[in-house]
Parts: sequence; structure tokens; C-alpha cells
Amino acid sequence: MTDVAAAFDRGAASYDLLVSLNPGYHRHLRSAAAVLARLTRSRPRPVRLLDLACGSGASTRALVDACAEADRGVLEDRAEEVRTSGATEILGVDLSEGMLAQARSKTWPAGVEFRRGQVGGLDLDELGEHAWSGALACYLVRNIPSDERDAALREVRRLLEPGGWLVIQEYSVAESLAARLVWDVVSWSAIIPLGALVDRNPGLYRYLWRSVRRFDSTAELVRRLAAAGFTDIRHRTVPGWQRGILHTFVARNPAR
Repeated sequence: MTDVAAAFDRGAASYDLLVSLNPGYHRHLRSAAAVLARLTRSRPRPVRLLDLACGSGASTRALVDACAEADRGVLEDRAEEVRTSGATEILGVDLSEGMLAQARSKTWPAGVEFRRGQVGGLDLDELGEHAWSGALACYLVRNIPSDERDAALREVRRLLEPGGWLVIQEYSVAESLAARLVWDVVSWSAIIPLGALVDRNPGLYRYLWRSVRRFDSTAELVRRLAAAGFTDIRHRTVPGWQRGILHTFVARNPAR
């Protein structure tokens, strides 16, 4: 994954601009983050969340906003429980120092931090096994080499407390010819040319196209999650032009 990190380092300065040109990008991040926020607020307690592959902080911002919205939506008779349950802690983790520099340059509420790390090789003693209420992983799993994905998912499960939740947002087109055709057309007519024009870094966006084309089917990712020990696994695609292309997966670390 060193080459992937270097490509993201190079593209970090322009990354926020480029993803903002993707219709629905931030909306879909907010949707995935809202799922995790709702699931981890099922009982009053301090909430500790991981944002894995946080990049320049767009997914972290979505998670911060979703947690605030979830707290506002708690029933009135639980308002005191929410006030006394402790502030939400969010740790963003990414392998790209360039992306982390972009994330750290933004303004964040107390309790939000960023750290360099590679999923599949995280320091569990430092992060704490079974210490996190939930994890958000947007556009992460596809960037892990295929033969390392199962171990990486097992590692994530070890980070989650019993009953903790994992929400994954990821591209997958393996099961649909129509999705593959749409992905090819959008990639070569818009994503890759914009990468060349705005960022002068078309290699990163050719990698994006290729990595999606080669990634697991949704059924295979569900199988990997089950093999890693997760339960209550479900997934759905998003509406709009990315229907059948972009998917949200939810999985639970079993309660003891």
C-alpha cells in the first residue's frame, strides 16, 4: 500500500476540490456516517468512534455532524442522559501523511484527533482492543490488497467493543454489467480527465477506476465480514447515478 499512499500524498492538496465535483459525494458520506451515529447511540455512554481511511477529513466531518444530529434527535426524556454520557471521541486514521495534513489544517471540535496508521497493521495495544463503539470505513477496503483484506477486517473487529458497529462505504461493480459500463464511462469521460486537469495527477484516478473494476463483489465482501466474525451484516446501494456502484455495509461485533 506504500505506492497508494504516495499517490494520495501527491493528490492531497487538490483532493477536496476534486471530490466536491462528484455529485453526491458528501451526501453519501453523510448518509453512511448517520447510520453509524444512530447505531452507536442506542444507549447512553461515552462514544468512541474510528474513522478509518479518513483522508482529508471529509468523512470525519460527516461523522462529527451526524453525531451532533443524532444527539439532537434523542427523545426528550433522555436529554439528561445524553448530557452526562460524555463527549464523543473521534479518531481519524489514514496512511497518507499528505491527506492527514489536509485534515489537521481544518477546524475541529474537542475530541477529534488524527493519527497515521495502516489498517491491517495498527498498534492494537496503543489503540485499545475492544475499546471503540464503532468504526466508519469509507473507500478503505478496496485499497487493501486482496490477500490482506480478511486479516484487516479481523483487526477492525478486535478494535470494536462487544456490540460495536462497523459501517463500510465502498464501490463494487463486479455483479452488474450495467454498473461496470456506467463506471467506465464516468471514469474516462469525467474523473480521469478532471484528475489530469485540476491535479495533474491522472495516475491516481486511473488507479481509482482500476481498483473499483477489480474489487470484490458485494457478496464476497459480505463473506469476508462473516469470516472475520461480524454478525448482523446487511448492505444497500445508494440512489442516483451511483446505484449499483456505491454500497453501504453494516456489520456488528457480537455482544458477549
